[in-house]
Amino acid sequence: METHVAEDTICVPSEDVVAREIEGDMIIVPLVAGIGDADDELYTLNETGKAIWKKLDGQRSLQQISVELKDQFSSPAEEIKADVLGFAVDMVRRGFLAIKH
Repeated sequence: METHVAEDTICVPSEDVVAREIEGDMIIVPLVAGIGDADDELYTLNETGKAIWKKLDGQRSLQQISVELKDQFSSPAEEIKADVLGFAVDMVRRGFLAIKH
């Protein structure tokens, strides 16, 4: 499985997880064993992670998502780009995101 994530990478949520927004929190639930760090564990995304996750539609590159989030958050563009890339790398490593080819 390819795990190289770059600015031009397009990611999509894995079919092995389900994500739901509950009372303002984005919860990710692994559907199969071996996803994430432990079996049967729920993951809650922070506000930045939630904003990134909602834009991972399999159409936009991480660079495009970074540009869109720049308008939403008051952080410097380089910080947003680093956050988006870091999030994607971590989520791909955990098996929560798949790289679209």
